[in-house]
Amino acid sequence: MPGFGNDFETEALPGALPQGQNSPQRAPYGLYAEQLSGSPFTAPRGTNERSWLYRIRPSVKHSGRFSALDLPHWKSAPNVGDHSLALGQLRWDPVPMPDAPTDFLAGMRTVTTAGDVHTQVGMATHVYVANADMGDDFFFNADAELLIVPQVGGLRVFTELGAMEVVPKEICVIPRGMIFRVELMDGTARGYVCENYGAKFTLPDRGPIGANCLANPRDFKTPVAWYEDAEKPCRLIVKWCGTFHATELGASPLDVVAWHGNYAPYKYDLTTYSPVGAILFDHPDPSIFTVLTAPSGEEGTANIDFVIFPERWMVAEHSFRPPWYHRNIMSEFMGLIYGRYDAKEEGFVPGGMSLHNMMLPHGPDAAGFEKASRADLKPEKLSGTMAFMFETRFPQHLTRFAAELDTLQDTYIDCWADLKKRFDGTPEGNWD
Repeated sequence: MPGFGNDFETEALPGALPQGQNSPQRAPYGLYAEQLSGSPFTAPRGTNERSWLYRIRPSVKHSGRFSALDLPHWKSAPNVGDHSLALGQLRWDPVPMPDAPTDFLAGMRTVTTAGDVHTQVGMATHVYVANADMGDDFFFNADAELLIVPQVGGLRVFTELGAMEVVPKEICVIPRGMIFRVELMDGTARGYVCENYGAKFTLPDRGPIGANCLANPRDFKTPVAWYEDAEKPCRLIVKWCGTFHATELGASPLDVVAWHGNYAPYKYDLTTYSPVGAILFDHPDPSIFTVLTAPSGEEGTANIDFVIFPERWMVAEHSFRPPWYHRNIMSEFMGLIYGRYDAKEEGFVPGGMSLHNMMLPHGPDAAGFEKASRADLKPEKLSGTMAFMFETRFPQHLTRFAAELDTLQDTYIDCWADLKKRFDGTPEGNWD
């Protein structure tokens, strides 16, 4: 079903969705009516989120006595001071695929944390590596919504409200508290996850851009109702305030036959993003490439921005076309889905990642600067590339896993070593 933030209605069996009311005395098919709220009851209409679910068993039947569970590589904020790596600009090659059977949950590897999960502020960034389905395990995250960015291999994501197939070049978002499981479409999978503790992702305001371009609402897709009536031993795993708990079930919790509302999972094809850029001179701020934003409560300052750098034309005249050198109050985690990133054509590889924390300088490497400074400024299309950024107003603290990862590039800082002094007191400078 197309649209962003719409009020949807869908049923997997004819007549399963009550008409004219939410909670009839006896719901069709003997289903249970249940509301899933993603916002306080009294939130303003524009931000009030809830869906009514009509399910075979109420959720209280999908919960028993919990026991503690350990997922040692999944960390939550605050997670400070568990390594000895000094501050710096950092970059990694891809996280290796596991040898032992590893599903989506066990394969989650936290790279950074920011804010405080207990006060629902900030975020965490993860890489997942997997070679096994979740089988009869199910999961929901009470701490955050999850933005999933596949890089290798597709995911088949079964949620309470429907199923989605998500492949590289696409993303999906699973709301806070929604039960799901993940199957692998291609045997192995790797990708990135942004765990958003704060206000949910929404579309950025376009301002003077107007009504079109960037991520258009019609390109977001929400799944239709789908259910399984399966009585079998299952396990439900819950993340709550940074801790993990499991309970044994006797039936699948994905038993919602019909639903209506605006609190729902969705997917988006990144290639449908319509970029807007400079058509005369200069490089605009990278915020022009924002797909989704999670507001912080402070106008114009995001808890998280999800930004992409897609295929696009470069046409600016008498301009340095790559991103300029920069120091920023925001902290930037970048990943590369495929191709090359124009500011760093070497060393930043698909599946890799980089971290430039707040106020640390960054920008094109020496080779990129030389190339862009001497280029023939004819129109040029950047093809075969898709990079992204999880950007937050908070400092991103590195985990021990990331600090000690074998793929950390010890030589990353050297990419700027050959930047030369061009100043010689003349207006032209020294370009020999």
